[in-house]
Amino acid sequence: MAAAEEPAKRRTGSSRATGRRPAGEPRHRPSKGPAWAMRTAAEQLTELLGRAPDSVSALKPTNDGWEADIEVLELERVPDTTSVMATYRVSLDKEGDLVAYERTRRYTRGQIDRRG
Repeated sequence: MAAAEEPAKRRTGSSRATGRRPAGEPRHRPSKGPAWAMRTAAEQLTELLGRAPDSVSALKPTNDGWEADIEVLELERVPDTTSVMATYRVSLDKEGDLVAYERTRRYTRGQIDRRG
């Protein structure tokens, strides 16, 4: 009679299968790519203005870091399509620090952009 086969063991050291990292292993920081730049620009503008961004409408790398256009609700009105929105251009250095920002446009939420 053959010996009973031992059940297959689960692999326990792999964080890839579970999405969790083993205890004590440092957290992997994502590279400073577009998603990181979008989050960083939005977070820092929120801190300065005291208002959360509605969206990031443009992002581009520059020689010095990143430049993002961020849409912010400036004045909430009823109906919502008459609320006043603003576009802010935010410049980040390569480390992600906000070095400049300016409001480039104000418009009502329901307005269609007729440029270009």
